[in-house]
Amino acid sequence: MHSGKQNFDLNQYIKGILSGDRATLSRAITLRESTLSEHKLLSEKLLKSLIKHTGNSIRIGVTGIPGAGKSTFIDVFGSYLIEKFNKKVAVLAVDPSSNENQGSILGDKTRMERLSRQKSAFIRPSPNKTILGGVNQYTRESMLFCEAAGYDIILIETVGVGQSEAKVHDMVDFLMMLQIVGGGDDLQAIKKGIYEKIDLILIHKADQNNKIEAEIEKVNFFKNFALFPKRDSGWHPRAQTCSSIEKTGISEVWNTIAEFEKITRENDSFFKNRKSQNSVWFHHLVANKIQDFITNQSDLKIEIKNLQKRIQNDEINSIEASERITETLKKIFGQV
Repeated sequence: MHSGKQNFDLNQYIKGILSGDRATLSRAITLRESTLSEHKLLSEKLLKSLIKHTGNSIRIGVTGIPGAGKSTFIDVFGSYLIEKFNKKVAVLAVDPSSNENQGSILGDKTRMERLSRQKSAFIRPSPNKTILGGVNQYTRESMLFCEAAGYDIILIETVGVGQSEAKVHDMVDFLMMLQIVGGGDDLQAIKKGIYEKIDLILIHKADQNNKIEAEIEKVNFFKNFALFPKRDSGWHPRAQTCSSIEKTGISEVWNTIAEFEKITRENDSFFKNRKSQNSVWFHHLVANKIQDFITNQSDLKIEIKNLQKRIQNDEINSIEASERITETLKKIFGQV
């Protein structure tokens, strides 16, 4: 992306996104994910112009360990929603990044071969840049862009790193976790963490010789859910089986989501949850702005660079260096 302001036409971006143009939508997400401060400001301006057109989708988180078949399930499930109900489906797939170079394979789109051919689908793979929580730093904003573009269903596929992925819960309406048959002790469901946040355990790859074992695991998960406190939403987590290969259990998953939406909308917990998530987003934005402001202070940059050299030369330890940074910050903000 070029950095000049002359390449950014706000009205053209707004018009393109509201008309559902996938190329413009993709560019808007790229703009938001850019590390350039100028691009961040432009993307915020665009978001503010589009925010009134957001909020009309069902936001679904899809998590699970690597190898659970999340991409395969989304390929079949998303295609089913388009072909059966004429839905517009957006997929925000978050790929793990290398700790060494921050790079990602971003191969989810190739794994969703059927869905990627659908005109009513939009698939956007993004790197998580080693951020914990299973999502990208700007996944929420990408979701809002997709809503403004008229997508009815937003599927957020997490990186699949385990129970640290609970952060996705703060930006979706419904959270499902894919579990492979025999993939782990069902008593893990008793543990606190993401299991207390999910709305549906989906025992995937329940096909061929795995069907009986999958049904047993479904029953065990259902029993374990009974150990959790009752939710304010009035929703009791479910356990279901599914096979993307045989395309069984797909319609039942959608029926469960539709039932969840009906129950939570009627008792107002659907809207209360979104209001709570907006507060989480606000704190996230504030933290990012504070970090950007602080790290862009030239005096602080110089101090950090000098202290890093002194640490490497064993002239100062990390605790002393951090105390020096505190003193520098006090000077920047005018504190004695």
